[in-house]
Formats: sequence, C-alpha cells, structure tokens
Amino acid sequence: MKRKKWNYNLTIGLILTTIVVLMAVVGHFWTPYGPTDMNSMLKNAAPSLAHPFGNDNFGRDILSRIMNGMGTTCFVALCTVGIGVVFGTLIGAITGFFGGWLDEIIMRLNDALSAFPSVLLALIFISLLGPGRNNIIFALGILFIPSFARIVRSEIIRYKELEFVKSAQVMGAGKLRIIFVHILPNALVSMLTSATVGFNNAVLAEASMSYLGLGVQPPEPSLGLMLSDAQAFLQIAPWYAIFPGLTIVMIILGFSMISEGLRVYQAR
Repeated sequence: MKRKKWNYNLTIGLILTTIVVLMAVVGHFWTPYGPTDMNSMLKNAAPSLAHPFGNDNFGRDILSRIMNGMGTTCFVALCTVGIGVVFGTLIGAITGFFGGWLDEIIMRLNDALSAFPSVLLALIFISLLGPGRNNIIFALGILFIPSFARIVRSEIIRYKELEFVKSAQVMGAGKLRIIFVHILPNALVSMLTSATVGFNNAVLAEASMSYLGLGVQPPEPSLGLMLSDAQAFLQIAPWYAIFPGLTIVMIILGFSMISEGLRVYQAR
C-alpha cells in the first residue's frame, strides 16, 4: 500500500496560523503593557528582557502593540473576506446556475471592477467615506466580491452538468437545494483555497491603507501604521520596523502555505 505524502505545507501553515490567532486573541484581552502606554524614559529603547521587541519613539512596548495590532489586522481581513465570500457566493451561485442575461450583465460588471487595481479602488472609496477601520472593511469587502463570485460561478458551471446533479433534478430537488446542498459542498475546497488567498490580500491591503494613514487611526495599533511610524527611525531603532514587518510576513506565509496545502489535498 502506497503511503500518502506528508502535506508539509498544510501542517506548517496551520502551525503558523495557530500562533498568529492565539497571539491576536490573547492580545485582545491581555498584553504585557498597555498598547498605548507611553514612557519617555524608554523612547526607542533596544530589545531587553522586560521589553523583548523594544520600544517605539513614544516609549510604548512594541510587543504589546503588535499583539493588539494583530487582532485589528486579522479582524479587518476576516470581515473583508466574510463580506466577499457571502455575497460573492450568492452572486456566483445564481449567475452560474441560471445563466442568461443576468449572468452576462453581472459578469461584465465584475470584469469592469477587476480591471482596476484593488488598492486604487480602495483609495477612491476611502477618500469618499473617510479613514477608519469600519470604512476599510466596507471598501475592501466590496472589492473582494467579484473575485469570489467568479470562482464560485466557475465551480457551479463545472458541477451542474454532472450526473449526481441531474439525478437530484430527476428526484425533484429544488434549484436552491441543488445549489446549496449538492453543488457548493463539493466546491468547498476550492472556496477555502480562494478564501485563504483573499485573507492574505486583505491583510496586505489593510496594512497598505494604514501605512498611508487611511486605515486604522492612532493611537489604536495596526501593523501597517507601526511600519509607517517606524520609517523615520530605521537608523536608530531598526527593531521598530523589523518586528511588525516579520509579523506581517508570518501571517502571509501561514495562510499561503495553508492555501498551497489545500491545493495539494484537492489534487489527490
């Protein structure tokens, strides 16, 4: 009997993501120091036992701010992906299953939105709505709908002509039941893979918006905002930029490896 190859991408990705989630959850309820507590005696202090990641230009503990900021970044990314998945699934399922003129109109609108860079469109939305966490979630969520709708639509079109779907139709199953009970569960792996990729894109988009000062507003910590503040102190306090940057890399790497692991699992 042939042994199954170890899916190391999925395993390592789950480990990294578990660490990120645990830090984000713990950081929401407890941090070693207050994320906004300032100490003029510790401005740009180097990493030490008391402050493992050092301190920023206001003397705030960087580890505490990263733990709290991870929760903010992950919350924005999760809400963004949630909006994209829910509405994208509904739109993709309806257009893919029923087709016709509605499919043509919605897909052309999808193409029009996809033709513009998502960050550019997000900047336009934020300039109209104003900066802030809730506005970032709304803007990015709207922009993530077309990509999920296209993926779900392609899966619906692929499955709706298969024998098990035709058998369900012959047995009298309703169209909505066929879509949500028979087809979508079979497309779950593809949807999860797309969701993990979307989560990564949402993390980067949120960090970019916060870096530009259009996302999470100070004094609330955010990884992108911390990188923006750190750029003026790269020479004297490089740890201020290194640790938030490594945190973003760990989040992206974890979910990217999960995505790749799911692709390998689907291919087996």
